[in-house]
This record gives sequence, C-alpha cells and structure tokens, in this order.
Amino acid sequence: MSGTFLSLRQLSVTYGRGRSGAVALDHIDLDIVAGERLAIIGESGSGKSTLARALAGLLPEGAKVGGEILWPGLDHPPRPGRDFGFVFQDPGSSLNPVLTIGEQIAEGARRHLGLNWRQAYARAEELLERVRIPQPDKAMRSFPHQLSGGQRQRVAIAAAIAARPALLIADEATSALDVVVQAEIVRLLDGLVREDGMTLLFITHDVALASGFVDRIAVFRNARLVEAGPVRSVLSAPQNDYTAALIASHRDLATPPLIAEVPS
Repeated sequence: MSGTFLSLRQLSVTYGRGRSGAVALDHIDLDIVAGERLAIIGESGSGKSTLARALAGLLPEGAKVGGEILWPGLDHPPRPGRDFGFVFQDPGSSLNPVLTIGEQIAEGARRHLGLNWRQAYARAEELLERVRIPQPDKAMRSFPHQLSGGQRQRVAIAAAIAARPALLIADEATSALDVVVQAEIVRLLDGLVREDGMTLLFITHDVALASGFVDRIAVFRNARLVEAGPVRSVLSAPQNDYTAALIASHRDLATPPLIAEVPS
C-alpha cells in the first residue's frame, strides 16, 4: 500500500429540507489508502451506503452535501466506470434485462479504454473467465435472467472492473446471497483486488464476513464514524462500546473467534 487515495473531510449528507431534514452522514473524516481493503461496517441506517453513493455521485436529487471529498490519488476529477467501479447489492438493478451479458461487460471496456467492439468482447470473455463463470463463451450470449443470483453478481463485478478502475466500491454486494455464495464472492473480490492492485471499499453490516480479508475497518452508527483502525486492533481491542457490541453479536457457540480469521 502507498499514499492516500481518497480523503473525506467533514463530509455531511442531509436528505430533505429545513430542520426536519434527515442527517445521513454527520461530519465524517476518513482517509482511504491506495491499495487497501477497507470495510465500512454498520447497521441499516448507519450511513454506510450513503457514503458509497456520495463517493460515486449517486445521491438522490435534493440531497444536501457538505464538507469535501478529495482525490489526491488522481490528477483529474474521478470518472465513474473508469476510475471507480460500483457493485450493488442487487445485480438485477445494475444489469439490463434486454442486453446480453457480453454486451453489458464489453460496453464499459469499449467506452473507457478506447477498444473496438471486437477487442471489448474479447476482454469481456476474459473477465467472465476471471470471475469464474462456467462456459464464458456461452455466457457471453446469455441474458441476466438465465443466470443464478450468484452468477449475476459475478457478472456485475466483471462489468465494474471492465475498464480497470483504481477503486472498487462493493455496497452490500453479498447480502442478497446465501452463505456459501457469500464466501465465494468475498474470495473472488479479494483475489481480483490483489491481482489488479485496486483499492476496495467493502460495505457490509456483517463484521464477521469482512474481518477475514480486509486490512482496516471503519464502524458507522447513526450517521457518524465511531471507530476506525486496523482490523486486528479493532476486533481485539475495540475502543467504542458500540463496536464491542457489534462484534459480540456475531459470536455464538458455533462461531469461530473472529481474531483467528484475521490476516496477520
């Protein structure tokens, strides 16, 4: 890992107008280091998905944004699809039902990398192989409804990295999947990020799932950042009571200790 890729300074997001507006992010200060895997942890309504959408410029109309989002790791304004890719919770919302899988992945490579369609299709098939879709040549001609939920999420990941982005944002990308497929998707994301040298922002409510492969954890509650640090430090000696409760809630008699899963 090297220098700071992305910095948030007093970032605030409010939905609605006037004093009745709902605060979704409350003066967040956070640095994201180039090449790291950072997990944003929190319950529903904590602000973690709002953070992802603020970074990607996907906040709804009417959202009021304060503070700064700085990109010292880039020498130009961030370009969606090219500088960062986004994987959503429901791949059905990001895949066009009337276009083939090959068309949807190839489009990003063609638009952002300047490839012709033949080259873009070749890259799309290569990416399908990388995300471990069986028979990628056949999958290229398939439509989203012909694939399973786990396969559609793999396709969404392939599309998100088609233009070789520096940052990959995965917003609850595993929560709609069963436990076995969740583990497969996490291993896939981990491998792709390592191979391509990407920075990963992994947003989840599941601290146990994230703890096995991320470098750092940032814990959100009620629109605020309550704790952030190296994963081993946060899990073994949480500084905030909420973090401690969140960790404890994932432990039962059948759950291996989270610390044992944390990389050294």
